[in-house]
Amino acid sequence: MTSHIAAGTAFQVTVQPSGRQFGVEAGETVLAAAIRQGIGLPYGCKDGACGSCKCKKLEGRVQHGPHQAKALNDDEEAAGLILACSATPESDLVLESRQVTDESAFPVRKMPARVQSLERLAPDVMVLRLQLPANDPMRYHAGQYVEFILRDGARRSYSMANAPHLLVREEGGVTSGPSVDLHVRHMAGGRFTDHVFGAMKEKEILRVEGPFGSFFLREDTQKPIVFVASGTGFAPIKAILEHMQFKGIDRPAVLYWGGRRPVDLYMDSWVRAQCALMPQLRYVPVISNALPEDHWSGRTGFVHQAVLEDTPDLSGHEVYACGAPIVVESAQKDYVQRAGLPSEAFFADSFTSEADKHAG
Repeated sequence: MTSHIAAGTAFQVTVQPSGRQFGVEAGETVLAAAIRQGIGLPYGCKDGACGSCKCKKLEGRVQHGPHQAKALNDDEEAAGLILACSATPESDLVLESRQVTDESAFPVRKMPARVQSLERLAPDVMVLRLQLPANDPMRYHAGQYVEFILRDGARRSYSMANAPHLLVREEGGVTSGPSVDLHVRHMAGGRFTDHVFGAMKEKEILRVEGPFGSFFLREDTQKPIVFVASGTGFAPIKAILEHMQFKGIDRPAVLYWGGRRPVDLYMDSWVRAQCALMPQLRYVPVISNALPEDHWSGRTGFVHQAVLEDTPDLSGHEVYACGAPIVVESAQKDYVQRAGLPSEAFFADSFTSEADKHAG
């Protein structure tokens, strides 16, 4: 394959089996270079915490920066695995990654966003609707996320909760400019979420960058789909469900949505209405810590285990899991090791908080 590596590039990366090539500048991580050039490598948090960007190094040398052992442990590194978000090349590289495609990457852009509305759906969940620039709307896959760029350069990540075809909506006979919904859970003491739930007002201008992430529906198969969401991990799955309905994707699908108490399933009625629109979709809400006053008579326990109880053999499925890191990590381990799910059929977006990212 012909190389198109820019002058001044420190090293060249070749990704197999696609054969795609890109350049990495001195001191730049593999993932940062890939995102900059529109290469569709898989990734999630970009902070060495979730492990989504792990891939096999076939040739070359890298130096890893700070990362968590749960994302890449010593045994995995010794076996030739690298964490693209923290790996800086020390030579040309040949990597093996299953998700590199030309069409999977939309351009990443910085843009202003105006707060259009704030709607509280649960005591600790806010739907933040952002109006985007009308002249050049952002393109993204249902399931991807944007990052808020705070004044000191710190970033906070949130998934788009509406499918791309719903960027422009009509409500009450009025068509609005392009906008995205984000589901924000209040983290006590969280710098950004304290502001969302406190002083934030409509028309406030924020700065965002996106789209990011490789959590989106793979449409090259007819395998049945299992969605696993915990808490606001429902947001990107909601967007994917809207996309499936819009595109007429009729693959059998089931959504397991878990929360501590019923109030955590803050769009339960929306999901039930969506099931009426999508006959191939089933919904299994799962509650782990119901109180007597909740009068909960549905499934109880941990959401990822409910999947195993219903479908002990996942070998013919695809799984899309999103939410708290412990849920995503437990699901991946148990589904692959106990239920026969091929590791390449597990797609995840782990909602790592700032505390998660800086854990030891």
